Amino acid sequence: MNTPFKLSLCAFSIGALLSPVSTFAQQQTSNAELEQVERIEVTGSRIKRNDLEGAVPITVIDRDAITKSGFSNLQQLLERTPVAGVGTFSTRGNNQDSTANGGAAISLRGFGADATLVLINGRRVAVSAFAEGIANSFVDINSIPVAAIERVEILKDGASAVYGSDAVAGVVNVILRKDFEGTEVSFSHGGTTGPTYDETSGSLVWGTQGKDANATLILDYFKNTTILGAEMGRFGTANQAPYGGNDLRSSRGYPGNFIVNGQTRIDPGCPPSQAFGQTCVYDYGPIIMAVTPAERVGAVLQVSQNLNNDMQAYAELSVQHNTSKAQGAATPLDGDAGLTVPASHPNNPFGTNVRINRYRTVDAGPRTWDIESDALRLVLGVRGQINELDWDVSAQKGRSESMQTGSKSQGWVRTDFLQQQINLGLYNPFGGVTNPPEVIDAITTSLVRRGESHLTSFDASLSGDAFTLGDQVVAFAAGAEYRKEDAFDQPDDQFQRGLIFGTESVSAQAERDQYAAYIEFLVPLTDELEVTLAGRYDHYSDFGSTTNPQVSVKWRPQDNFTVRASYGQGFRAPSLAQIGLGPSQESVFFTDTFRCPTADAANPACASTDYTIVFEGSEGLQPEESETYNLGFVWQVTDAFDVSADVWSITQDNKIDQNDYENVYAAECNRQNSTICVRLAPLPGQALGELSRIFNSYINISSQEAKGIDLSTAYRLSLDSYGAVRFSLDYSFTHEFKKNGIDYAGEYNYPQHRWLASADWSYGDWGVTTSLNYVGAFEDYAAPSDVMSTKTRTVDAQALLDIQGRYSLNTNTTLMLGMNNALDKEPPFAIGDGDADLYGYASQVHNPRGRFVYAKVNYRF
Repeated sequence: MNTPFKLSLCAFSIGALLSPVSTFAQQQTSNAELEQVERIEVTGSRIKRNDLEGAVPITVIDRDAITKSGFSNLQQLLERTPVAGVGTFSTRGNNQDSTANGGAAISLRGFGADATLVLINGRRVAVSAFAEGIANSFVDINSIPVAAIERVEILKDGASAVYGSDAVAGVVNVILRKDFEGTEVSFSHGGTTGPTYDETSGSLVWGTQGKDANATLILDYFKNTTILGAEMGRFGTANQAPYGGNDLRSSRGYPGNFIVNGQTRIDPGCPPSQAFGQTCVYDYGPIIMAVTPAERVGAVLQVSQNLNNDMQAYAELSVQHNTSKAQGAATPLDGDAGLTVPASHPNNPFGTNVRINRYRTVDAGPRTWDIESDALRLVLGVRGQINELDWDVSAQKGRSESMQTGSKSQGWVRTDFLQQQINLGLYNPFGGVTNPPEVIDAITTSLVRRGESHLTSFDASLSGDAFTLGDQVVAFAAGAEYRKEDAFDQPDDQFQRGLIFGTESVSAQAERDQYAAYIEFLVPLTDELEVTLAGRYDHYSDFGSTTNPQVSVKWRPQDNFTVRASYGQGFRAPSLAQIGLGPSQESVFFTDTFRCPTADAANPACASTDYTIVFEGSEGLQPEESETYNLGFVWQVTDAFDVSADVWSITQDNKIDQNDYENVYAAECNRQNSTICVRLAPLPGQALGELSRIFNSYINISSQEAKGIDLSTAYRLSLDSYGAVRFSLDYSFTHEFKKNGIDYAGEYNYPQHRWLASADWSYGDWGVTTSLNYVGAFEDYAAPSDVMSTKTRTVDAQALLDIQGRYSLNTNTTLMLGMNNALDKEPPFAIGDGDADLYGYASQVHNPRGRFVYAKVNYRF
């Protein structure tokens, strides 16, 4: 294999190669030279090898591809990869109800962020201090500065036998830049052509190398502004009825409604456009942040020092400080708040004592969080060789710390303060009036939520040649690890005392110890056939131990054709948030159908409402179990053309999940005296009172199973004196995605087809890169119980075009100009799920940002 393209193919086992021009394709290397390549460790195996092609599929996004993508943060880059799926989330669309504001995560195959293991330089990092969705722990990829990344290796296969817990759907291994010499400065700025929004980023990379030591320092800065729903047109309103969707404006209105002499009465001042029977609705869409503002500053330092010819000390230090905001509608209040208005109130239009039933303190402003997150990671280690064996011993300390604060000017209303002002006749809850600033100041408060997670780990490994088998050499890797983790998430005491309404809160605290031992053998049976055997034993202080094996096979029947296969068992340990969960709340929109059996505008219960679900941790949680297999091939058709394909399957059992609130509702909420489904006292003539809250828990209840096909191909076309063009395609098809026996493939949020195609033309100092990102059509939302039988309308497919042009001004300076979503495509219309998606598009799949135009300059000296 003596062509540049073949070398890049071998180097990364191109399960799918996203880089338009691989950095490994920029020089020709002969077979003799290839044999001299330093042995390195590739994601998915601990064994270092020369011929960098393994038996498991890996996607590599190298430095060149990152630069040409036009994206300035890792989340934007990863969500475009076809292997990304449901569970990938970011600051986009965060509101004050999210439990992980300011964070971002990647979910492979749609199995969730907690089933995707994120590594930095092959090592674990501390999870985010704030869990997403109450108890789903994840690594915040916003804490990894893009300027520090050399490449991202995405293993599209389970790897618990190699890395332990969480590697169920795959592994994202971020390799940092090192051994850099010189100085490189980069700056970029861009903005949308629709709503006013911009991003600014800058970085400095400095490195020096001596005979026995080197150091690389990277500084990175990123900032983006916000996009409010009010700027989003049709995508910024909860009333999607004019566009063919649903009217999901809130039943907690401004003005509101009241219980008057046992009857629900609408505020006489409710405008006709907001009146829905006895409910006065409120549109919170315009004040929601479709994109939240963020600012991130990070630094990474990597150093090494040769101690002698066979030993080297090294250190990695990274720090990151992120700030962001989250914003939601003004405080919603209902009967649970216990607020009353006396007949003597000067503004009471009913002339009798009334109870506030559905009301929102819009005059106090939207509820806003300021979020600060700090991440610290320190690795110290020594590595070397002894008797031709490679060894490595290291220690790591990691910390993730987050704080959310809300001030008195940010809409946080306390019910006891509000009741006092109502009793004094100073706060007027009628007619949708704006109360005086001094009264607003008297009913608001400040809040603080704090969270931290810590990681302390030690590991030792040994690898090299073990023994000979015939005329073949068997290689091995073995090691031991110890890890101690702890996390806590502490809400403000005012939440715990029930004084703050309508906002999700999380309480969690737990710690654990874990140790593990692993071993891996690479057994070449012949020159064409090799088998890799791996096994790992993990012991956790809270639930016990687990052992997981993996076997993979690589067979090269022809010099240009390789068959690969793998099978492995895996697990995911219960997260610290799950085992240590205290009383925590989330809000879910649905209709109380027991009080609204048929649609009736006169029945206030028929308005879709965000009801409160209360969670606590469950004892005896066991690890989730999984099985994965992969079967595929890599075919180097010619020096310029290659194809690879893989059939994959992942099965996850014993999955820890929330009891489906719909099932709990169906079983418990049709009776007034349930202790699981708590209702207020019924009004006269009613059999059931208004729904107050549903108690729920996390248990080993669920299962997931997915099957699909991945395809990757690339072709390099020479244009002779006009340069060359490299075409590539990365395609993922999900044939089946079952949850608890129900197949969601092709259903809401689960498109079956995703692909990314690119073309890169280079000619002297000039170059142009284009890419087309495609997400297939899928069914619009149907209730989980109706997925098998109900066919709703289709959410259309979407293809987004990105274009970038570049010019090397001189040997030191490169200029770039580009557009993401160059054709300014809007998200396809979706009726939505009536909970997370209220604004006419599927927020987990489609980005509403619009065309983004940017310029970059890179200078190296």
